[in-house]
Amino acid sequence: MSAGGALARLAVSRETLDRLQALEALLKKWNPTINLVAKSTLGSAWERHIIDSAQLYALAPPKVDHWADLGSGGGFPGLVIAILAHELDPARRVTLVESDRRKATFLREAARQLGIAVGVCDERIEATAPLHADVLSARALAALPALCAFSARHLSSDGLALFPKGANHRAEVEEAGRDWHFDVTVHPSDTDPAAVVLAMKAITHV
Repeated sequence: MSAGGALARLAVSRETLDRLQALEALLKKWNPTINLVAKSTLGSAWERHIIDSAQLYALAPPKVDHWADLGSGGGFPGLVIAILAHELDPARRVTLVESDRRKATFLREAARQLGIAVGVCDERIEATAPLHADVLSARALAALPALCAFSARHLSSDGLALFPKGANHRAEVEEAGRDWHFDVTVHPSDTDPAAVVLAMKAITHV
């Protein structure tokens, strides 16, 4: 296992790498009970989930007051972001929104065992009070039009949304553009040559 991709660019400490490995171990321990991620991805969890999540941190501004992750599930990218911030930006507040109570329990327990500070909100995204996040992330959660609606509710007016997307990202951007105005930058994925990360700003309804 190598640090790879974003982790190499961020030049994190051995302690942070140890925390990320501990998260991988917790994922494998809890997954048979809660189904946090697809079973087929567990064998490549470091690349598929941890490196894939860390690249979002590398695309965000260096100083962020509040990062909110929607539909956090098994903690990707939210717990990875919180682990990296613990070393690189300790003042950063990280909020994980996960309506599944069992997954929310995992997120709280994982944060406790990893020794990191996160807020966990176990409400539906559309019912959660506006978070006014400086950075908003969501991974494998919904199609881009729905993510734009979530952003309009939870992203600060000058904030940045980071959404990993697959090979059909162009069609999603086109579909979202029918109802939403936004500025978008497309970044290639560290982990999949067909995937990208959409970095979006100024998201407003048409």
